[in-house]
Amino acid sequence: MQKLILFLSLFLLAQLLFAQKYTISGYVKDNESGESLIGSTVYDKVSLQGTTTNTYGFYSLTLNAGVYDITFSFVGYQDSVVKVNLNKNTSINISLPLKAITTKEVVITGERPDENIQSTDMGSFKMPVEKIKTIPVLFGEVDVLKTIQLTPGVQSGGEGNSAFYVRGGGPDQNLILLDEAVVYNASHLFGFFSVFNADALQNVELTKAGMPSNYGGRLASVLDISMKDGNMKKYHVEGGLGLISSRLTVQGPIKKDTSSFIVSARRTYADVVMKPFIKKTSPMRNSGYYFYDLNAKVNYRLSDKDRIFASGYFGRDIFDLSVAEDEFQNSIGWGNATLTTRWNHLFSPKLFANTSLIYSDYKFEMSAAQDLYEMKLRSGINDYNAKLDFTYLPSPKQNIKFGLNYVHHIFTPNNISARSGDLDLDLGDEVKLYSHEAAIYLNDEFDLGENIKISAGLRGSYFAHVGPFDRFVIDSVTGIIQDTIPYSAGDVIRDYWHIEPRISARFRINEKSSVKASFTQNYQYIHLASPTTITLPTDVWFPSTELVEPQFGTQYSLGYYRNFNDNAWESSVEIYYKEMKNQIEYKEGALMEDNLNNNVDNNFTFGDGWSYGAELFIKKQIGRTTGWLGYTWSKTERQFDEINTGEIYPAKYDRRNDISLVLSHQLMENLVLSFVWVYSTGTTATLPVSRYIIGGSIVNEYGPRNGYRMPSYHRADFSITWYPKSKKKTRKIQESWNFSIYNLYNRKNPYFIYFDVDGNVLEGNVVINAKQVSLFPMLPSITWNFKF
Repeated sequence: MQKLILFLSLFLLAQLLFAQKYTISGYVKDNESGESLIGSTVYDKVSLQGTTTNTYGFYSLTLNAGVYDITFSFVGYQDSVVKVNLNKNTSINISLPLKAITTKEVVITGERPDENIQSTDMGSFKMPVEKIKTIPVLFGEVDVLKTIQLTPGVQSGGEGNSAFYVRGGGPDQNLILLDEAVVYNASHLFGFFSVFNADALQNVELTKAGMPSNYGGRLASVLDISMKDGNMKKYHVEGGLGLISSRLTVQGPIKKDTSSFIVSARRTYADVVMKPFIKKTSPMRNSGYYFYDLNAKVNYRLSDKDRIFASGYFGRDIFDLSVAEDEFQNSIGWGNATLTTRWNHLFSPKLFANTSLIYSDYKFEMSAAQDLYEMKLRSGINDYNAKLDFTYLPSPKQNIKFGLNYVHHIFTPNNISARSGDLDLDLGDEVKLYSHEAAIYLNDEFDLGENIKISAGLRGSYFAHVGPFDRFVIDSVTGIIQDTIPYSAGDVIRDYWHIEPRISARFRINEKSSVKASFTQNYQYIHLASPTTITLPTDVWFPSTELVEPQFGTQYSLGYYRNFNDNAWESSVEIYYKEMKNQIEYKEGALMEDNLNNNVDNNFTFGDGWSYGAELFIKKQIGRTTGWLGYTWSKTERQFDEINTGEIYPAKYDRRNDISLVLSHQLMENLVLSFVWVYSTGTTATLPVSRYIIGGSIVNEYGPRNGYRMPSYHRADFSITWYPKSKKKTRKIQESWNFSIYNLYNRKNPYFIYFDVDGNVLEGNVVINAKQVSLFPMLPSITWNFKF
């Protein structure tokens, strides 16, 4: 018996030792700058068990006790292999050096080559910012938003519009984040350029299907943009001079290898350049337009377990119109401001936490004056946000994320004030709407065997519209206010609770191909109401109320993914179906002045929408010639009882076909050629189908809502980027010249259509002609970029 007990004890001890596991954890950084390398691969060369770094460059890999050759890898960098005797939890921080890339090794992605096959991600797009800079754009202004519009399932808002539409969703259904802060209006120059200065950005990631549960509050997509942390090794200055704007970025260590900063600024100067050419006698001499923005970030490594960040963005557009002879002055200003503070803490080698306090602000202001009359219009939204996010990595085959989030919203719908001389006109009190939004989530990504990977999540969300607030009760027949119901500060007027399930799955057929499927449900508690057919700064953000229910979306996606030629080529086909409930529009015939002394939501009407389509994507990511081809076939429709007599109609951004071709060719070591061609079915419009003359005036009778389709849109762009070679080896300045042509073959794409009336109604010789307005002809541009 004693021998048996001894044998069992030794057997159990051996099993315990055999099953003993330890964790390797740490950070992977760029050797030159100290910047975190997001998405780096860390794996054992023998068993191929591995993981990837998170947004902060952190990794955690748990293995059985033993001796391992751990490989640290990131595309474009030299691999680092470290031999580890794993008999205890071990911390290893790695800095990877850049490798010399020959013209045969050019890559356009920073992730592992077969990531599209191995992961559960669907409808995702990642691209290094440096590669985005080589794509030809309008006036040479590098634009992140214009780049993602070149991918399948993402439609442009049109010429001169940075708004984008994802799988049938509206522009308000995209969650745009800059260092976790929400950016509510991502455009400059009335939509011609985005607010994101590429010199300050580190990572750009778009998710349009299978949204994980740590994201919420929007139906269509997440555009998650991270700013650079700043160089921890040495000081750098970079910038550029273009035809309409200049930019400058300064970064460097505050304390080497411990703390760093980055400051990046940009401003247009068309107003300054053009002013000397405007005659002093011109009535428009004091008119002008410009925009500017500023990004800044600092970080400090307190210890191996603690690091703090503070980052911010501030941008404004200023448009002034002054006509001296008419004594008319008009000023329009709008812009975003964000502030993000974060604390990273490592509780254990397997448990990573991030705590964030975030402020986000968007304002629109317009003032006009003529003679004794003055008018001002204001709108906007403020967010105060607190987040706590955890990542738990129990094994290489499982990644658990959980956390909670709270946001306090303050909405300012269009508020108008006016005065005539010394008399203030009564246009109602300034209105502010208050609300609370909270969420808790859990997401578990795990392997089921070698071929099946699942990402399953659950998100619980809560929203409450609270006082102070006055509800105006309107008579449905006369439209006259019958009663007012007052609510005190803090009173819950209407609240909503919802559960949002998310699941994505990948079945790997072999090393080169896989099939994926996803199902997501999302609730969106804030809305963008637009009285026009294009997205403008005057659009109003509005919360869910007792009249405005939360938007609810359900999306089903299925995709097949296949790589070729040792992952040099990747391809995918995805199909999707999406339902959208509680969509919001202004009632037909509603005017801005209807909001005076009234609740804005009394002028809304509600309905449903749906979209379905197929997307093809082919990308070549290695070699001298890289790029991609994207094609989307889709159909998006809406149905509102009070619009279009209740009949189904196409959405204003419904387009049957979208094609994007993006090519980049490294002709020489210091010469890169880039080409873009886009095609899309024309946008919808509502136009008159007949006209009557009543009382000497022309009265239009309009056809079905969005019943007319404008001519198709297509355009080609071309650019050359030249990196001059310095004859002096000691010269430290790196420079490049970008020459680009926008709209290469001068296509006159439609912007809008208007009707020109000639003749006299009373004489009966009226002739009405439809005329098309196009914005941009062929436009060349040149930009000089420098870095030292």
